[in-house]
Amino acid sequence: MVSFLIDKTVCELFAGVGGFRLGLEESSREWNTVWANQWEPGKTQHAFDCYCSHFGDVDSHVNEDISKIDKTSIPDHNLLVGGFPCQDYSVARTGAKGMQGKKGVLWWDIRDTIEAKRPPFVLLENVDRLLKSPTSQRGRDMGVMLGCLNDLGYNVEWRVINAADYGFVQRRRRVFIFAYHKDTSYYKKLKDKDAVSLMSDSGFFARTFPVEPIKHYNEIHLDYDDIVELSDSFQFQFKNSGTMVHGEIFTSETTPIYIPSRTLADILEENADESFYINGSLDKWEYLKGSKRKERESKSGHKYIFSEGAIAFPDPLDKPARTMLTSESSLNRSTHVIEDPTTKRLRLLTPVEAERIQGFKDNWTNTGMPHKFRYFCMGNALVVGLITKMGKQLEEIFDNEV
Repeated sequence: MVSFLIDKTVCELFAGVGGFRLGLEESSREWNTVWANQWEPGKTQHAFDCYCSHFGDVDSHVNEDISKIDKTSIPDHNLLVGGFPCQDYSVARTGAKGMQGKKGVLWWDIRDTIEAKRPPFVLLENVDRLLKSPTSQRGRDMGVMLGCLNDLGYNVEWRVINAADYGFVQRRRRVFIFAYHKDTSYYKKLKDKDAVSLMSDSGFFARTFPVEPIKHYNEIHLDYDDIVELSDSFQFQFKNSGTMVHGEIFTSETTPIYIPSRTLADILEENADESFYINGSLDKWEYLKGSKRKERESKSGHKYIFSEGAIAFPDPLDKPARTMLTSESSLNRSTHVIEDPTTKRLRLLTPVEAERIQGFKDNWTNTGMPHKFRYFCMGNALVVGLITKMGKQLEEIFDNEV
């Protein structure tokens, strides 16, 4: 058999301001993004403009609704990546012909791209609540995704990763999903590994983000005639780590082998502009950050108690940042407020500090968009350094494809 190296070609869906691409390129210069798509419905395209300002305004960077794109027109690639929005992943019946994705549900565009192009490897990112969605049928959405990938000939791993557990400056929990086709050498290398080994030491995530030895796991077999049936009936408690091999799902709650994290103090700018300081009464901030317990009434008339705990105010500088949301910098409970170490006055984070928390280069989003949207883009982004670590592992996998 003649050995060959598989080209490190990438397709990036839901590209945002390029976190996946930047992370891969920081792991190796050999990654070549051959096509990228970014589009915001009904909004100015600030994220796409930012992407093009860094990676070029070329035909392979497409600012169109992904649902309207012919997936066969996308260039061939060996790695599909995307941090897709979390929506409703349910399926709808269309007569006797089985299933069809509801309009606007973006998982189906990923699935259709995979079916059309059959990339050897897929790496996706989403909010960790995907594993428990929807509340009325826990685990269904993840089960549907795994069923789709199984039907297309892929084995899968997933892991919920808190970036702060592995040395980064943000407590951000996201689920990453890695799929590899059964035609790959990587599949052949792992086909005889058991589920415990895949989750604890030999799998993609275990080799990239080490965990303590696994003691227990749950399993279930995907038993369905079609995806519609799976969507109607599937329910399962997914843990933070897992693997699917030939339709057999194994999942376990893993514990990271922690790396000391960086702190907010490590990424602060000096001499922040006066516009970021909070002046006047703090009453509204103190209320939003404080604990609450209130009686509320649902639309159906059911009364219940809403409660939430207090958030540290101001945010401690000797700890990693909390999860950054798209509402960062607004008068909002989730917005970070710090005591500037030089002036001893309370202020918001600057856009550059928000970029540093996500691992982007300084002023990455300073490409003509309003300050508010710079925070919005960072709230939507992923931690670049996590992708850099994965990129190094992926490079090793690609270089061993024969």
